[in-house]
Amino acid sequence: MKYTWLGHAGVRLEIGDQVLLIDPWEQGNPMFPQDRREVMFEGATAILLTHGHGDHVGGVPELALERGLTVYGMVELVGCLKGAHGIETAGFNKGGTVQLGSVSVTMVNATHSSSLSGPDGPLCAGSEAGYIIEADGRGVYVSGDTDVMADMKIWADIHAPDVGILCAGGHYTMNMSRAAYAASRLFSFKTVIPYHYKTFPVLEQSADAMKAALPGVRVLDPDPGVTIEV
Repeated sequence: MKYTWLGHAGVRLEIGDQVLLIDPWEQGNPMFPQDRREVMFEGATAILLTHGHGDHVGGVPELALERGLTVYGMVELVGCLKGAHGIETAGFNKGGTVQLGSVSVTMVNATHSSSLSGPDGPLCAGSEAGYIIEADGRGVYVSGDTDVMADMKIWADIHAPDVGILCAGGHYTMNMSRAAYAASRLFSFKTVIPYHYKTFPVLEQSADAMKAALPGVRVLDPDPGVTIEV
């Protein structure tokens, strides 16, 4: 399995026979590795969206049309994007699982908000979500934007993911310490990767607090555009 951070909350995940782009915000993302754009999107098989905020969906319809990719996500959110942009979408909901080749993707709860920008203000875009992604005996939890939730223990019991990709920037989501609490008390991850941080001054700038709070856990914090084996 290979992980590449696209900056902010964007992820390229190579797992099983799929190359998944999760919240691949490009337009306006100051951390997106623009000089590696072609490599970041090469071979992508699908796009997953966690919610409707611009720092997650910005540029996604254009990318989907450019690459001929189907966008998966909350049914209301992808319905809005399909109606506005004519892209191929597959909507599902929390607790539901879609099969993408050898990879299963289960949508799970998150606690945040979800909206799209409209001419008269924010438009409701369903609700926020995270994903459990499984293939080849491996499991990855991608938190999306969220705080700690007791629900996480249920997913650990059912799916036992060994990798956690956790929002950890604070202010809009849980911070490094709260994400570390989730990782240590609710899950049994072997590897944790923080994301949704560094992008703006209001967010946490370092993963040091998470590393200190998770002795014995492999905490990875690669730079955007760097692909690592997980």
